[in-house]
Amino acid sequence: MKLAVILVNYNGKKYNTACIESILASGGVEEIKIIVVDNASQDDSMRLLEERYAGNERLSFIRLDDNYGFSYANNVGIRSAVEWEADAVLLLNNDTEIASDMLLRLWECAKRHSGSMVVPKIYYSDDRKRLWSAGGSVSRVIRKVRHIGLDETDVGQYDQEREIAFATGCCLWIPMEVIRRAGTLDERFFLYYEDTEYSFRLQKLGIPIWYCPKAVMYHKVGASTKGADSPLCAYYIARNWLLCSRLHLGRRYPLFLAYYALNRTVCCALWLVRGKKELARETLRGIGDYRKGRFGRAAYDR
Repeated sequence: MKLAVILVNYNGKKYNTACIESILASGGVEEIKIIVVDNASQDDSMRLLEERYAGNERLSFIRLDDNYGFSYANNVGIRSAVEWEADAVLLLNNDTEIASDMLLRLWECAKRHSGSMVVPKIYYSDDRKRLWSAGGSVSRVIRKVRHIGLDETDVGQYDQEREIAFATGCCLWIPMEVIRRAGTLDERFFLYYEDTEYSFRLQKLGIPIWYCPKAVMYHKVGASTKGADSPLCAYYIARNWLLCSRLHLGRRYPLFLAYYALNRTVCCALWLVRGKKELARETLRGIGDYRKGRFGRAAYDR
């Protein structure tokens, strides 16, 4: 088994080392290569990594000349993994740490469910009994995704291995045979909803997604985007939720639009009441860019 672990870095100096060290401390996989793809970081994170891991053949570094987004950078890493002849890739957020046996547990699950994408159980990094994701579910009509177990204390209620409908891009074990069938991430999304779109695409192709509770990791939630209450988040969610739903909802899309209009109106009203008018402004900007067909990196974010 040759596994390529792909980390996308953007000003991740605070997080990279802990993540990489947890990967290097892992066992159970015969060959691992960590591919760090840098989205033109403005801190000195890449210099520090290159100095720290100089001569370590298990790491390679790819520097991009601009910030092209999460999907693009992961796709660059996937192409590098193909050249290395990896059997599978693990797309992993760099603001995470993994348990020493997580890779082994994911590999075992992937072997039990050949041709599937596999995800672990994810806890908050600062509260390692509190769940962030025990897989994901999708609502029946408008196909809204949610993390199963979000904010619950883990008392074993999600310890059963099962097939799920949605996988968070925080950690995705993807066999190369799945990539050959389904392709790579959609680069129009730049940030947010690329994992939702990929989950929906796999479902259309009949490719299962499995949740493996014995595989465990910890996530510093919101580290890369400063959390859900950021203008950046409001813009990309407003735009990309529309795009993802248009691509996959078919005849249910008009019903989704009615729900979306109500949902975003309520959110904007609450933000205005709380004095967070910038969130409402960026939501409207995201909707406007969707209508104009402007995807990828937001013009205002350059």
